[in-house]
Amino acid sequence: MLLVTGITGHSGRYFLQELIKNKYEGPIRCTVRETSNTFLLDNSGLKIEKVFGDLNDQDFIDRVMDGVEVVIHIYNIHHSPNIVQTAIEKKVKRVILVHTTGIYSQFKYASKGYKLIEERISQFKNDTKCPTSITILRPSMIYGDLCDSNMSKFIKMVDKLRIMPVISRGNSLIQPVNARDLGKAFFTVLMSPEKTVGNAYDLTGEMPIKLIDVFKLISKELNKKTFFISVPLSLGVLMARVLKILTLGKINYIEKVQRMAENRNYSHDNATYDFNYEPMSFEKGIIIEVQEYLKKKEGSKSK
Repeated sequence: MLLVTGITGHSGRYFLQELIKNKYEGPIRCTVRETSNTFLLDNSGLKIEKVFGDLNDQDFIDRVMDGVEVVIHIYNIHHSPNIVQTAIEKKVKRVILVHTTGIYSQFKYASKGYKLIEERISQFKNDTKCPTSITILRPSMIYGDLCDSNMSKFIKMVDKLRIMPVISRGNSLIQPVNARDLGKAFFTVLMSPEKTVGNAYDLTGEMPIKLIDVFKLISKELNKKTFFISVPLSLGVLMARVLKILTLGKINYIEKVQRMAENRNYSHDNATYDFNYEPMSFEKGIIIEVQEYLKKKEGSKSK
């Protein structure tokens, strides 16, 4: 029995498509919320068992883990310690955890919680009596369609603003990964235990790209003429601090602004070597997302 969390989410949906495409034959138990759209699950043609519940409920985790051999946990890194601990208690053979490259950030708010979680996971992994093997996958900034919370915001900003501020000339490097590539990677790792068991992999886009070049590509695909104005990091942080004070701490963008000047590019060489991970170029991926945005925008106008 394969247990999957987060299969109706952004990258989870692309993992489901890979299961369908490759005609996965084993039984699959999926944790879903009452509000989740399960259309793809219901029409997948796979041996899927839907279990409605909340991963914040430990009793629920205990129940869904019964009879499970492999877990792929896509939904929310903060549940990973409980997922792993329960898997060990239930003698699950293998757990695949989807975490984040956010763990590498130099900023405390962005990385501290992730580091504590992985330290806890390491304690489980280092226990020689642990019957469960643990693989960690760390995607970088995820994009691919309008369900993402990253590039979709950038696309809207570039579409609406003729003059757009960028921190420190937009020279920081990012390496966004398309959700389609993640879906393929999740499936490949699932089906390649002999190569991936016990390892950790960073899953990033094909190549690093400057943030300013991301905005320029989006502007080009939108057929917009956008003027970019460089804002010094110090000024951006000052404005974020003022906003925090004015809102009595309700809006705190200080570290988000700081991270706009932080390089967030990481090598995926280990994933390429172990299971032939070959992500698409950002240029190709962003065209898909911009075209989806324009199609939706045109559809809204015609209503």
